[in-house]
Amino acid sequence: MAVNGAKGWLNRHKKWGGLLLICLVLLFWLWRGELYLAQDADAPAPLAETETPSAPADTFYVQVRQFHAEPYQARVLLQGQLLPAHSLSVRAQVSGTLLTRPALGQPVAADQQLITLSNDGRSAGLEQAKADFALRNAEVNAAARLRRNQLVSETDYLSLKAAAAASEAALAAARLALAHTRITAPFAGSVDALPVEEGRFVQAGDDLLTLVDVSALKLSATVPQQQVADLTLGLPVTAVLLDGRELSGELTFIAQAADAQTRSYALEARLNNPDGWRVAGASAGLHIRLPAQLAYRVSPALLALDDNGRLGVHLVDEQNRMKWVAVKLLSITPDEAWISGLPDPARIITRGAGFVSEGEPVNIRLQEPGA
Repeated sequence: MAVNGAKGWLNRHKKWGGLLLICLVLLFWLWRGELYLAQDADAPAPLAETETPSAPADTFYVQVRQFHAEPYQARVLLQGQLLPAHSLSVRAQVSGTLLTRPALGQPVAADQQLITLSNDGRSAGLEQAKADFALRNAEVNAAARLRRNQLVSETDYLSLKAAAAASEAALAAARLALAHTRITAPFAGSVDALPVEEGRFVQAGDDLLTLVDVSALKLSATVPQQQVADLTLGLPVTAVLLDGRELSGELTFIAQAADAQTRSYALEARLNNPDGWRVAGASAGLHIRLPAQLAYRVSPALLALDDNGRLGVHLVDEQNRMKWVAVKLLSITPDEAWISGLPDPARIITRGAGFVSEGEPVNIRLQEPGA
């Protein structure tokens, strides 16, 4: 009967029945929450992996990872142009007809004859200069004997000596003019240009051929003023060609003064080209390997700027106080940064540094490497 009465009451008061059901659900949910809170209060608090025993109870926790210095070899990456180690444009020193010349592309040895010009009476001129010089010398010798006996005046004697000197100069010029009709290679290489044909009459100063030596190459580039201080002569370098091939060498020149417009310094590297690759005149990347040093590999997210814009990281010192330390950035990619200027080992804060002031004591949760 009681059940039937309750059903009847609910049928007559459906609205009040729904409200009563909602109140019962809320009371059950509150009771469950109080039960969980009681269980959490009874459970022991987790301990930090590393904690300062003497730190106050309200000291903030930071996550720290210990970093050790690793060998690091920085590189300066530049773009430059490859040139032959030796390149010479051979020009005529005297006028004459071009009699012989090498073939285009022909390899030549050092001191090998390259060009022959017509004699044009230069051999006869040389013989005449020799005879005149012999005569002038004989006159000076005779005047010297007479001068000792006061039979020739001093002015006449000096005039004869001047004539002998002029004759000697003429003899040297005649020899040089004849020598310029036969041009030899100053170094080993190959003929890269022949602007004149055999049988053509050339004047002094005309281009006769271009001689190049690509057994070694030089790479010219410029380095920004921010990086020139790290460079020294003799550093090993690698030239990377557009097709990926590489040539090795060393740094041979660094300018003392920067360009007034670009504020960059000219430099030059000498590269070995044992296979004689035809790359002279092409562009190439220049990789200069700096001396190896100890550095730290960190995530770029750990780097921070101070109020003056200096780059650094947040550390925990020996007294477990947070400390900001300036660093030198050696290189950076989206995944990692190499820095120097830290003690070894360095306990770097990886999480929580933004909630602590410099010099403030902290509690530490040590992060395992790779975590």
